[in-house]
Formats: sequence, C-alpha cells, structure tokens
Amino acid sequence: MSGDHPNILCVGRLYCDVIFTDLPRMPTAGTEVFAGGLGIHAGGGAAITAGHLAALGHQTALAACYPGADFGNIVRRELQDLKINLDLCRDQDPRFDPQLTSAFVQNGERAFVTHRAGPAFPQFTAQDIDHFRPAHIHIGEATTLVDNPNLIEIARTLGATLSLDCSWDDNLDADKITRLLPEIDVFLPNDSEVQLLQKLGVPAQLSKITVIKQGCNGASALFNGSQIHAPAVSTQVVDTTGAGDAFNAAFLGAWLKNKPIEHCLELGNAKGANSTTFRGGLGGLSNNVVSTD
Repeated sequence: MSGDHPNILCVGRLYCDVIFTDLPRMPTAGTEVFAGGLGIHAGGGAAITAGHLAALGHQTALAACYPGADFGNIVRRELQDLKINLDLCRDQDPRFDPQLTSAFVQNGERAFVTHRAGPAFPQFTAQDIDHFRPAHIHIGEATTLVDNPNLIEIARTLGATLSLDCSWDDNLDADKITRLLPEIDVFLPNDSEVQLLQKLGVPAQLSKITVIKQGCNGASALFNGSQIHAPAVSTQVVDTTGAGDAFNAAFLGAWLKNKPIEHCLELGNAKGANSTTFRGGLGGLSNNVVSTD
C-alpha cells in the first residue's frame, strides 16, 4: 500500500480496441463508411480502470489474458507504460482467435462489435496475490464474476472489498448474478445496463452501493434506501470509449478513502468527462489525473 492510496487488483477481459472516430454516420448493411480517425489501444473495463487507478497513484495490478497474436504486444506495451503490475497476466491460448473490440463513434454516440475468446484471466488463489496485499478487487464485467464466483471468496480471505462493473452482455445469467450481487460492495452499471438487468428480471438494488453512470446526465448512487445524484461535467467529446471505467477509478479511489458519496460521484464524473476528450479508454492519461482528495 502506498500512503493513503490502497493497493487495488483489477480482474477481467483484456481486449485490443480498434476505434473508428469522426464517422459521418453509423455503418448500415450493404454500405461503407469512412472514419476521420483511427486508434488502436488496450481495452476492456478492468484494464482501463487499472490504468486510471495507477494514474491516481494507486499500486495497481491486472489479472487478464492478453488478446492474442500481435495485438497482445500492442496492449502489453501500453499497459507497461502505465506502470500497471502485470504479473497475473498471461498470453491467451493460441488456439483461440484474437480478442478484439471494434468501436464506432459518431457525435458522442458509440456502438461496439466484440469477439470474446477463451478465459477472462488466468486462475489464481488468495495465496498467489497475498504478497500484493490488495485492499480492494475490481471486476470488469458481470459475466466474469458469474463465470468465476470464487473471486468473492478470494476477496473475503484477503479482507478486501469488492466492486463490479456490469458491461453489456445479452446472455448474462440473471439468476446467478442476482445471487452474487449481494456480495458486492459497489456495483457500477450504466443506465443502459440497468435497463438490461431490469429486462432480465434482476432487482434494481442488490449490492451494498449501486452507482448508476448516466452519461451527460451525471451519475447517481443508491444505498441505505437513499439516492444521491451528481450532475455531469460539460466537455467537448472526442470518444466516450472507457469513460465509465475512468469514472470507476476516481469513484473507487475516493470511496476507499471514506470520502462522502456525493464527492465520490463528483470526482467520477470529472474523470469520466476528461477521458472523453481523448481517443481510447486510456488516451491522454498523462494529462488526465483527477485527485481523489
């Protein structure tokens, strides 16, 4: 642990994001669209949150499988530059195709096509990470928790708190996530994901704190029967990819310091807004530091 910045482990799928920006319109069947900008970056909620936590001063580790082929080298270099501990990362089995996301961005709106392959991360035990002494474990997507519920026991064994982003998945197992969410300290879905969960029959609030990211409408926190809202920060948007993951980093960094929830929301909104002024979830991190004090 570094000063008052607790050590944090992020767990989840690691993608290579191919991001097309400045689109005149979204692609439609049978047509071709030419992008004004292109970026290739490390992606996936766990990795992006880890990068922003590291920028905030936390000793941060990532457990993930590199996306495969030459894409893995691109992602590895970017994460190394951000000083993320990658000891729990491994190359994906070469039998699997590369794990990629194509992001299409037009006027602040976005759509994704993703290829998910193999396990989300190499398996580990509480003993394997005890030397890192994580005070908190963040899981990048609900499906990773559903597939690996042992992460809850690992966190409890180490005395670490747990957070979970939702991440969109039409095939999310509603029964399993309903059983697991009460074990989560902070659940961080966005508005669209909340609607998906409601459609699947998952109750609105099961975790101890539910933080709903609402884009240009700010963010809200539900806890102890109360709701607190913080407005968004206005900015000139280039690419919203990973903005929610950047929000997670600032919110969690402040929450782990026992800051008031409203302050945590405000810092999350500021961090998320600032991240949208760069292409890619980890873009511009050297200029994208928001204090959690």
